[in-house]
Amino acid sequence: MSVLTCVIESMGSSCSRPHSLNEAEAAENAKSADIDRRILQETKAEQHIHKLLLLGAGESGKSTIFKQIKLLFQTGFDEAELRSYTSVIHANVYQTIKVLYDGAKELAQVEPDSSKYVLSSDNQEIGEKLSEIGARLDYPLLNKELVQDVRKLWQDPAIQETYSRGSILQVPDCAQYFMNNLDRLAEVDYVPTKEDVLHARVRTNGVVEIQFSPLGESKRGGEVYRLYDVGGQRNERRKWIHLFEGVNAVIFCAAISEYDQMLFEDETKNRMMETKELFDWVLKQRCFEKTSFMLFLNKFDIFERKIQKVPLSVCEWFKDYQPTAPGKQEVEHAYEFVKKKFEELYFQSSKPDRVDRVFKIYRTTALDQKLVKKTFKLIDESMRRSREGT
Repeated sequence: MSVLTCVIESMGSSCSRPHSLNEAEAAENAKSADIDRRILQETKAEQHIHKLLLLGAGESGKSTIFKQIKLLFQTGFDEAELRSYTSVIHANVYQTIKVLYDGAKELAQVEPDSSKYVLSSDNQEIGEKLSEIGARLDYPLLNKELVQDVRKLWQDPAIQETYSRGSILQVPDCAQYFMNNLDRLAEVDYVPTKEDVLHARVRTNGVVEIQFSPLGESKRGGEVYRLYDVGGQRNERRKWIHLFEGVNAVIFCAAISEYDQMLFEDETKNRMMETKELFDWVLKQRCFEKTSFMLFLNKFDIFERKIQKVPLSVCEWFKDYQPTAPGKQEVEHAYEFVKKKFEELYFQSSKPDRVDRVFKIYRTTALDQKLVKKTFKLIDESMRRSREGT
């Protein structure tokens, strides 16, 4: 008696039945063969999809890059998706005004010229109300009355003075944009625009992915990429490791404007120093020995404004920086200095057998759609040349 026959018998079949396949079995086998063929075809198709991993510390702008890809190379956001950002955007407004109000109270206690941070009595009452709302998990939707309160508080000289110290207070980058659009955000029939969605700040939890071609969905024959974005905060990084295998290119986002800011999750740690250490760690991963690296020196628009007021040397990594003439020349000089620091780190952290992997640096502003589109087309061209050995 064969093993197969005994197995069949144990399932309630007769050991004495003929070994020939009946029609049901033949159909089942044909179905299995069809599934096997489909899996094989999908596996082959997968081999033509290039895996991109989007990494970086929290607040580096990764999520904005990810949203731009959806807008540029896919169908974008439908109305339902746009509407889903309404509560996020309203929450951003409340969170921002809470950070500023609480920050003003704190600065009034510790700064020598404390009077600059003292609000009018009326605005203190409004501030307490809005700060309480900002501390809740269930934010009310903005309406005309609440917007009037938010605007009054935002325009208070003490809050504006506090906003100028935003680098030390974790004030989100979207603050000015949403404060300039308060009336529109509070309209009864408000539907977020694409620009609103790009500015919206929501932490990435877990892993999100998107498949796209830099030629767009309407074009055929272009390279296809699958981009994975994972949360950048420290507690999210344990989820990175299982994505490291089979990666064609790592896109690492470094927010160069954050050289004077501290981490959201550790206010004793400079954000740029955290980025440096994180980039160094990623570069040394064994599974990236032959992986291409695309470094995005992101938030250049904010860097361009900040460098005129805050010297690079406030960051330990950049303490040897020597400024040049003010204006546009200084911006370029500072940017090139930061770029060189990252280049040096790359070659210091790359073993001799890894230095021939593709390494490109791009100046980016995640909110600039044209620039993001141009950057990804350059990445596509670079990876094509690399695969073709040219």
